[in-house]
Amino acid sequence: MPLLRAVVLPGLGAIAVLATAGRAIRHLGGHDPREDQAVRALQDAFGHRPGEGEAAVPADPADPRERIDRVTEPLSWYSGVPQTIANGAIWCGITWLLTRDRRAAVAPAVVLALETACFVASAGLVGRTRPEGVWRPEQPHATSSFPSGHTAAAFALHGTLADLLDSRGTRGARLLGPLLRYGIPGAIAFSRVYRGQHHISDTVAGAMLGRWSAAVVRRELISS
Repeated sequence: MPLLRAVVLPGLGAIAVLATAGRAIRHLGGHDPREDQAVRALQDAFGHRPGEGEAAVPADPADPRERIDRVTEPLSWYSGVPQTIANGAIWCGITWLLTRDRRAAVAPAVVLALETACFVASAGLVGRTRPEGVWRPEQPHATSSFPSGHTAAAFALHGTLADLLDSRGTRGARLLGPLLRYGIPGAIAFSRVYRGQHHISDTVAGAMLGRWSAAVVRRELISS
């Protein structure tokens, strides 16, 4: 019963909210929502044009890769599914070695599990297509564009790491906390939009899901 009240029911509520919002956004915006115009304008400003299929090339292929492209590529890679799973497992091990606290040690894995369950369920109910007519140097996943799973996982995991630092009074937590909670996940969200993988609203929803997941884990495993 405590698990049902603390996690399952709130999770079902989060799925319902995301699914309702996502379907409304999909219906109102259509396949080419106005929000994508800003993304195309930014890409165009840095010399990117939509390529054939999922391939894309700069305006002048002879030019070296521009700076934002070089920065966003590793960020997008870092937030990938295998990397995120490995990242969560590594931090579970590190937390256990440093604290010997079982509840704290499982927090990174639990927050990813909660976020993933809500993401998969809500994405399946929304079924939004990926942005069209944009520069996209990477093949997108087959899942729904709404919400952004990469963004949600980044905010969930890094937010939980910041909460663990805060709970232990770790030196430097005040400096690292904002970087973990907002800096790294925000940069990942930007990378997903800039590289044509998501609409802006997808990453906003992903950020909200990630922050909510971290708050649940903080309440149930870290603060209690």
